[in-house]
Amino acid sequence: MIHESDHKIILVKRATRLDSLVARYNTLGQAKFVVESQRQDFADYLTEHDNYYRQLDVARTQIAAVGRLQEVDRLFLPNFIFGPQDVVVALGQDGLVANTLKYLEGQPLVGVNPDPKRWDGVLLPFQAADLAKALNEYFSGQRRSRNVTMAEATLNDGQKLRAVNDLFIGQRTHLSHRYTLEHQGQHEHQSSSGIIVSTGLGSTGWFRSLITGATLIAHRVEGKDAAPRPARAFPADANYLYYTVREPFPSRHSQTNLVFGKVTREEPLRLISESPENSVIFSDGIEQDALTFNSGSEAIISLATVRGQLIL
Repeated sequence: MIHESDHKIILVKRATRLDSLVARYNTLGQAKFVVESQRQDFADYLTEHDNYYRQLDVARTQIAAVGRLQEVDRLFLPNFIFGPQDVVVALGQDGLVANTLKYLEGQPLVGVNPDPKRWDGVLLPFQAADLAKALNEYFSGQRRSRNVTMAEATLNDGQKLRAVNDLFIGQRTHLSHRYTLEHQGQHEHQSSSGIIVSTGLGSTGWFRSLITGATLIAHRVEGKDAAPRPARAFPADANYLYYTVREPFPSRHSQTNLVFGKVTREEPLRLISESPENSVIFSDGIEQDALTFNSGSEAIISLATVRGQLIL
């Protein structure tokens, strides 16, 4: 039987906007000057900062009542080694949950909303004060979890990158990217502002935006007044992904037949870069944690072998 003290719980935290400003400008006074010089309300930065650290203290107390606490900043996630029996708590916005989940090997994750009045928190069903109860219920088998399908990009040099919501493949500057795209036995040279590969969990975000925009433009071009139905999300545990080519450009060298499709484990997406520099693959909007994807690099995009696990 596992005793409470044997439960190791990793608390993932992040810097506030104010933390980032002070780190950049060295002092609180200088940070205030910068914010107010842009005619923003510095009091809002202070309120957000204070709320976060109050909830961080609550989370620490709640976790310590259940098991052994270890903290890690989101900046260190790419190099942090999680134990197979660890349970992870992410205190922040939805993006922190996504950014944490892709570095896990199936360990359960609890998303905690530090400021419900400020953040909707689709992936944040808990508040800090709920943690002890939620964790105890999970450890005793009274609280369920759901599986989340992730995308994975694998380069020909062995590097890999997972995505919880979506992968972006293209120029870091979002200018035209040249590449060869292969899918379902077909291939073509393309030039576009990038490719988005979306998971079910991410299908309410970038995916929906892309499909909605393309559909509305097509309707207006055809002279139709009635608005089309909004793009449907697909399940978070779906055994497929969708790829969408942004702003594909037809020319003598580039084609536009393969601009949207379903990616499965049996039919992955293969991309070969033809851009000499500034081409990258990043996931979930984190451009700093990117794979270089310049000329000659090959990427296979498919479902990750590991699924995320979110405690509900």
